[in-house]
Order: sequence, then C-alpha cells, then structure tokens
Amino acid sequence: MSYCPELTTLGFVLRADGEQVLMVHRVAREADEQLGKWNGLGGKVEPTEDIWSGMAREIHEEAGIEVTSMRLRGTVSWPGFHSDGSDVFGFVFLIDGWCGEPFESNEEGPLVWQPVSQIGQLPMWEGDKWFVPQVFDPAVDQFHLVIPYRDGQPVGHHGVVR
Repeated sequence: MSYCPELTTLGFVLRADGEQVLMVHRVAREADEQLGKWNGLGGKVEPTEDIWSGMAREIHEEAGIEVTSMRLRGTVSWPGFHSDGSDVFGFVFLIDGWCGEPFESNEEGPLVWQPVSQIGQLPMWEGDKWFVPQVFDPAVDQFHLVIPYRDGQPVGHHGVVR
C-alpha cells in the first residue's frame, strides 16, 4: 500500500509576550470533521508552494496577519486521519513574529487568544495532546511523530523528540 498523504501546515501564532496563542474554535460548519475542536491555523500546501510560503499564506488567509518570523517545531504523520481513511502529513510551526490585527473569526469559527498554559484543557483532536505541548516547550528542539488514526481516534504514537 502506497503512502500519499495530503501535505499540510499547522501554525500556532504567539502574542509578543509568549503567554497567549491564537486558536480557532471550529464551530462554523456543521459538516466539519473537526466540529467543536480547537486548533491552530493552517491548511493544505499548494503544489507550487514551499512549506514556509504555504504556512504564511494560510495564516494570512485565516487570520489576516502577515508572518515575519516562524520556526518549524516538528512534523506529524497522521495515517488514516480523515473519515475516508486518507492520510495527512503536517509541518508544525510556531509563529513568533507577525504584524497586523487578527480577524475576530474566519469561515471555520471564532479566533480566540488562549493562554498557552491552558491549551491542554481545550477540546482538540485526541492525538494533538501528544505534540501540541511540545510546540511551546523550550527544551524541545524538534519533534517528528507518527500518530495513526482509525475511525476518528488515534491508535498510538511514536517518533522522535529532540
């Protein structure tokens, strides 16, 4: 069986104080497979884009701000992630420099500044709890994980955290 994942970006926009992160509460579309969950911002990488440009474009489209600085924190492979069993591979960024005023909401739901220290208590994909804290952990250089999904639930995880 070949592995042909959808390439995506996922970004976490920090306020200048480093204490709050911009999250989307996905409540706007009833058919959203992420309905009710909180998430960072991002989406699919276009065929003509590099990863940095794709992330910057997604942040601009979803939050209305311009990225001036970001760091790749890691990657996650999600085999079987979508309801049809298709795979996703994501590049996860911490956006630590930006300008502009973020939108109040986008087509997925409201954009809300959340305390970094409280992210783990938000309803999110169960598998996200294995890597999202590492995005903000200064002791972690990078992480590269595999989080297989079956029927909308993670069935484990493995990889490298350095």
